[in-house]
Parts: sequence; structure tokens; C-alpha cells
Amino acid sequence: MAQRNSRASVVGDEDALSFPSPLAPDKGATALDLVNQAADVFRGMEKHARETEARAQSLCTNALEGLRLAEMRAEAAERAQRELIVTAERKLQHACRALEQARSCIEAQKDKLTAAEFRAEVAEAEARQAKELLALVEEAIRKRLLCVNPDADGRLAAVA
Repeated sequence: MAQRNSRASVVGDEDALSFPSPLAPDKGATALDLVNQAADVFRGMEKHARETEARAQSLCTNALEGLRLAEMRAEAAERAQRELIVTAERKLQHACRALEQARSCIEAQKDKLTAAEFRAEVAEAEARQAKELLALVEEAIRKRLLCVNPDADGRLAAVA
């Protein structure tokens, strides 16, 4: 009898198992399929996010490198400009010194010219005085030593 009860319970269990709801396996497969699809979507989103992040990192790296290069060019241009200004100032100072030396030289030459002109005027005056003195000496020699009358036909008459 115990076996009978046991069979009956197995039979009863089989009856319970033999009438499962027909939607249960479909819901599990559908849920599993949805979970797989969601996982695929998340993997795709993660991949897309990684790719986007990689592109953004690349853009940032390129932008930083471009910025560094631009800063280096700007610094080089500023250095070149400073060097050009220093060179121009040095040349300007040299030109100013040369101009001042030229002015000084011109003034010295003017002073020398003025002194030479003054000496020339003095020499001319001395030459006139010497010429006048020579003329007086010559006339004195004619009148006193040679006894020449300059009014007599322009000839010299010697006194014996």
C-alpha cells in the first residue's frame, strides 16, 4: 500500500509536471534574449564611448601639440623681435656716435678753416705792408742813392 501511495504521489507529481504552463519557457527565453540584446547594446554603447573618448583624447593631444608649437613660434618671434630691436638700437647708437663725430670733425674743420682764413688775411695784410715798405725802400734808394728823378721821362739818370 505504501507503494501505491508512493505511486500515486509520483503520478500526482507527474500530473502536476505534465501540465506546465505553455508560456513559461517562452518568457524565460524571451527574457534571456532581451538580456543578451541589452548586453549587446551596452557593449556597443561602451565601444562607441571608448571610440569617442579615444577621438577626444586624440583631438586634445593634437590641440595641445598645436598650442605648444604655436607658443614656441610666438616665443621665437618675440626673441627675434627683441634681438632686432637690440640690433637696431645698437646701430642707431653707432650712427648717433658717428654723426656726433662727424659734427665735431666738421666743427674742427670749420675752426681750422676760420684760422687759415685769418692767417691768410694776416699774411695778405703783411704782404701789402711788405709791398708798401718795399716800394718806399725802392723809392728811397732811387732818390737818395741813385739820385734819380722819377718825374723825368721815366729814365734813370745817374749822378756822377
